[in-house]
Amino acid sequence: MNNRLKDLMNNGLFFFAIATLMLWIKSYFTFRFAFTLDIENTMQEIILVIAPLGSIIVFLGLSFMFAKKHRMKAFLTLYFILSFVLFANVVYFRFFNDFITVPVLMQYQNFGELGGSAAELMHLSDIMLWIDFIAVCVWVKMQDSQYFLALRKRTIGLIFSTAVMAMAVNLAMAETERPELLTRTFDRAMLVKLLGVYNFHVYDGVMTAKSTTHRAFAESSELSEVQHYVNAQKGKPGEYFGKAEGKNVVLVSMESLQNFVINYKVNGQEVTPFLNDLIGDSLYFKNFYHNTAQGKTSDSEFLLDNSMYGLPRGAVFTTNSGNEFNATPEILKKEKGYTSAAFHGNNDSFWNRDIMYKSLGYDKFFSEEQYDVTEENSVNYGLKDIPFFKQSIPKIKSLEEPYYSKFITLTHHYPYILEDEKNKMIEPANTGDGSVDRYFQTARYMDEALKKFMQDMKDAGEYKDTVFVFYGDHYGISENHNRAMSELLGKEIRPFEHAQLQKVPLIIHSPGLEGKTMETVGSQVDLKPTILHLLGVGTEQDIQFGTDLLAKNREELAIFRNGSAVSEDRLYSAKENICYDKSSGEEIEAAKCDPIKEKAQTELEMSDKVVYGDLLRFLDEVQPISEKSKPGQPEKQN
Repeated sequence: MNNRLKDLMNNGLFFFAIATLMLWIKSYFTFRFAFTLDIENTMQEIILVIAPLGSIIVFLGLSFMFAKKHRMKAFLTLYFILSFVLFANVVYFRFFNDFITVPVLMQYQNFGELGGSAAELMHLSDIMLWIDFIAVCVWVKMQDSQYFLALRKRTIGLIFSTAVMAMAVNLAMAETERPELLTRTFDRAMLVKLLGVYNFHVYDGVMTAKSTTHRAFAESSELSEVQHYVNAQKGKPGEYFGKAEGKNVVLVSMESLQNFVINYKVNGQEVTPFLNDLIGDSLYFKNFYHNTAQGKTSDSEFLLDNSMYGLPRGAVFTTNSGNEFNATPEILKKEKGYTSAAFHGNNDSFWNRDIMYKSLGYDKFFSEEQYDVTEENSVNYGLKDIPFFKQSIPKIKSLEEPYYSKFITLTHHYPYILEDEKNKMIEPANTGDGSVDRYFQTARYMDEALKKFMQDMKDAGEYKDTVFVFYGDHYGISENHNRAMSELLGKEIRPFEHAQLQKVPLIIHSPGLEGKTMETVGSQVDLKPTILHLLGVGTEQDIQFGTDLLAKNREELAIFRNGSAVSEDRLYSAKENICYDKSSGEEIEAAKCDPIKEKAQTELEMSDKVVYGDLLRFLDEVQPISEKSKPGQPEKQN
């Protein structure tokens, strides 16, 4: 090595610049190719290049805050953290098609349960995300001096000035491309595309702190505003009001089941033969959508029991479990004397259920500890569905009637693994995408589990006085698998088709309830009023954003957590800001979707206001209802 190159390699400013450049290049290529950010024009491409630079310089520059002898260790630590943030988001994005948020990190206790899911998400190519860090470490190791980064204050000031300039240019360009980006955007992909993943995490941290302080300053007048809005949306109960009065309720959350599998065949075999038959003598809602976001199954549970939306970041179950709620179990206990119970073959703390169920008013919670779980009868997240339902029958019979019960299935969960060959009742698809191909096998297994469960309920004498509600909890196949889905469905997966794939099955079955296919557009937020009205319970005094799916002349609307919306004749995709005519699937003038777009924005903001401000604690102050009975603590079953 000649003297000039040696001097350069020993120059702290040169080292800082090259390290910054390597991390900058790595960040850009990761944004461009590891995430699906839909770059729409040259301006967005330029923004994507610029976005990481300012934040990288700032974060690495924090090492200058340390004493000179500790500065290099601080620099390497910061470089590692930035690399790990990038790596973690890449892995998370592969399944969730989303980015990590602070509330998601608060769900850290869930990570230990991921098992095969996490392993499936990691690829050998991920090593590329660490090569630059290794190179930096080797470079540092070659240095003799611990004061390698002992730069002059003037030089450090110039470094930070460069960072501020880069961030200012980035923000100005981002605001030009998407006005009100930081105040009116639900879409995390848009924030990452225009601000970069590091700035996104800073923004997310600020928003988390802001939402945390919201409760302290909330006032009852805010709930009055929300109540005025929801009262204006409520329709009158329809002809089905009280049709299932006095009956037990069995809710089954069908893990990751999307509606396209209903009556769908793979290799000539039905994926859901039991559900296909059940639809014939049940109320089947073919235009029913999920509203979940990062909370996934816990979001669907929250929607089911509260008729409010999940949060834009994280999950209510983990961030706001101490709130006051007016959930279905509490209402049914007070109005009709129902016993409530939740059944789940995983540990009780997953999604913070052991705490949240108490807040929702559940009397009993049967979790993994109350089941016989072995290595042979479990997979991924816990007990397989068939033994789960089988072992649940004696527990159901132990409940005092009438009861309101909820069952959370597990087997049909990413990565859709069935290790025992006898559980594979259908051949996989043949798209070359392992997750998609196996999806149909675990869906078929769950369908068989539901068939056996229904027969066991009949044999146990629990069938005839019960109303069964089977609903899909959230999507199972994300946008990351559009190629395989396009092959299966025989058409390109545009934003329009992607939105339609967010339909999940809703089947309401009860002896004496005539079968009918319902065309109305609805979503999970509508489940609470629909169930309560079937049981003959009025909802006039409740704070709810959904409407009875069985009511006449209801407004047909489904609102997605990202601001997209579907009505009877329009579909608005918030991510792309495109309006579609539903009947033709063609793009139409954007203004024609303005009514549903604005309603989605209003409704999501109001729901968030209720949750973040814990506004239901003011419920008695703003409406003349009888004193609410506080739910007791759910008993831990032994």
